[in-house]
Amino acid sequence: MSKTSGSDRIRVGIIGASTPSGGSTYAHGGWATSAHLPALQTSPRFRVTAVSTTRQESAAETARRFDVPHAFSSFEPLVEHPEVDLVVVSVRAPEHARLVRAALAAGKQVFCEWPLGVSLAETTELTERARVAGVRTVIGLQRRQAPGVRYLRDLLQEGYVGKVRSVTLQVRLSLLGLKRPKASAYTADAANGVNVLATITAHFLDTVLAAVGDVDSVSGLVARQFEHTTLVETEEVIPVTAPDQVLFHGTLASGAVLSAHVEAGKRNGGVISCTITGSEGDLVLSQDLTVSGARGDDQPLAPLPTPERYVSSPKGALSDDAHQMALLYAAFARDVDAGTSLTPGFEHALALHRLLDTVAESSRTGQRLPVR
Repeated sequence: MSKTSGSDRIRVGIIGASTPSGGSTYAHGGWATSAHLPALQTSPRFRVTAVSTTRQESAAETARRFDVPHAFSSFEPLVEHPEVDLVVVSVRAPEHARLVRAALAAGKQVFCEWPLGVSLAETTELTERARVAGVRTVIGLQRRQAPGVRYLRDLLQEGYVGKVRSVTLQVRLSLLGLKRPKASAYTADAANGVNVLATITAHFLDTVLAAVGDVDSVSGLVARQFEHTTLVETEEVIPVTAPDQVLFHGTLASGAVLSAHVEAGKRNGGVISCTITGSEGDLVLSQDLTVSGARGDDQPLAPLPTPERYVSSPKGALSDDAHQMALLYAAFARDVDAGTSLTPGFEHALALHRLLDTVAESSRTGQRLPVR
């Protein structure tokens, strides 16, 4: 039975809570222990009661390190356990669907890492299953909860830049290039749902849209320039079918112009930034999710410190990633306590997946398309 009272702790079971291996950014077991578990340990509203991995030794080690009472070598006993209210799915994207299905069938609330499914069809199916089950869901798009992002949204709503004219997103990363760790070999296959469009673009675009609003139409280009990639540990060369560049432009529902260039495999000089131009001024969201701005004409951009009221959960010794996760969990707890639905859930995941599919369809057809 899902918890609804603010006086009760939400009991959490995490699938994929192993220590990281292979140095992979996409080794989600490492993400669970570096982001989810530290975040949950800081919250009085949650208690991690169970973890599972594919090996009993690793599950037991994680349970020992984080003082978790139950450790399993498979997901089945975790999703069925009576002391688990919320199941967290933190494994590779191709494995999400079967685990989410199992958790929903058990009547549990579900937190799934992005992407929910590896295709629009799979994401649609899982969203419908959650609707029928009538349980709360969360999707792992935690950056939209960052204090700087929420502050940026409010600055725009309060008219800091006047009418928004344009939004420009630039993301250029070394990930998923000519070389990658062996643990990331599966990212070379587009069917596995982890690539520059399905994951990198999704995370950073969602962060920006949390502040500037929805996309109305897009014209996109999705490209693959790497034919092969080399696995660092073994020097094995494997074929690449996943894209490594995404460019698109279009309009927001507000009428503002949107443009973005997201590039994987950049050798030097990585960039993550978002620039917002308005009729009365300008704002910039930087890589560390802090805000700078200026109003008037020919003024230098100056830092705009985020007010403390945007920090709903203290950072303390948490990393930036773990703090953003703590803020997402805090938002979910408020939804549970107040009966609201402000946390991004599976319906939100479905809308974002549709947007990405529209970008891909525009690239295939060469047409500017409305976002469904």
